Parts: sequence; structure tokens; C-alpha cells
Amino acid sequence: MTARQTRPRTHAMALCGAVGLALALTGCGGGSDDTKPPTTLPAASSAAPSASASVSPVDPDAVVKAAVLEVYSSMWVEQMKAYRVASPEGTRLADYATLDALSTFERDLAHMKKSGTIGTGRLGHEPEVTELDLEAKIPTATVEDCVDLSKWKAERTSGEVIPLPTAQPLRYVATATAERWDEDRWMVTEYKPDGSRSC
Repeated sequence: MTARQTRPRTHAMALCGAVGLALALTGCGGGSDDTKPPTTLPAASSAAPSASASVSPVDPDAVVKAAVLEVYSSMWVEQMKAYRVASPEGTRLADYATLDALSTFERDLAHMKKSGTIGTGRLGHEPEVTELDLEAKIPTATVEDCVDLSKWKAERTSGEVIPLPTAQPLRYVATATAERWDEDRWMVTEYKPDGSRSC
């Protein structure tokens, strides 16, 4: 069954390289120290059921959407490990995303390494599947995420804290595309942050 829920999509506009996160990592981001990285990302928030919710039809694609969000969130868990050491070494990023999708993160990591910064704190996410095409030759899904930098922190390897720039929105939209490959395995194939769209 195909479910299509469309939302307006704009082209990603990079800010300082890879967008907001790159700003926070390479000399325009920051905050205070946080000692423990999160082991998982928060799931997409769901509102408490209302009286009308009990009579609403069940989403027939709920299981598929959950699988897509699980892969997207797992990708970010691995990415946060990379940001904490400014390197993808030792992560499982390739299990969840293709090289095309990871190019944005690789730019972040390259900026971090060059400027001697690491990421700490917590990067917030509110992802939801906004579009599905399960009848395509290669089934696809679109994820729209509200990335939250309010608890994200960056510092130089010397320990110097790097503040966020005043023009940097603390919450901005990112869009990801995922494809279902063999054995029902979803992979994130594209990731586009858009610092011009706040959320």
C-alpha cells in the first residue's frame, strides 16, 4: 500500500559549510561541558491520545514508518559518536547510511579536525516520516527532522568552549531520504540540513 503525505520541500541552503551543525563545530558553536553522551536518540514525539483519536483509523504504514525512523535514529547515534572524537573511525555509520548521505557529516568532521574541535552535549531530534512510496521499484521514504542545538555543545580540544553565533537558529529543519533495499533493509541515501528553515 502506498501512502503519500506531502509537505513543501525547499532546497537545502548551507551555512558555513554543512549548515548549523558545522557552525557549531568549527568556531561558531558551543556551550558548556556534558560528560555523558546519549546512547539513543529520542523517538518522534507522539501526542497523548484524545477522544477523537480512539475513532481515527490506524495508520496502515505505521510499521514501515517505525522501521525508517529506527534506521534514521541509529544513524544519528553513530554520528554523535563520530562528533565526540571528530572521526568516523569505530562507528557503524555504513550500516545505516550511504556515502552520499554521509557526505554532509564528513564535511562536518573535516571542519572539526581542521579547527581542532569536538562535539559534546546532546543534539535534539524530532523526526517524522512525511512521505512514503512503497510501490516504486525501490521503495522510498522522506523524513523531516527538527534538529535542536539548544543542548548541543562544542569545544576546542584545548578545552575552550565555543559559543553559538547569534544568527544561528537553535532549531532548524533537515530532510532525509531513505530507500528500502534487499531483505527489507532501509538505508538513508540523502541528508539535507536547511539552516534557513527554523522549526
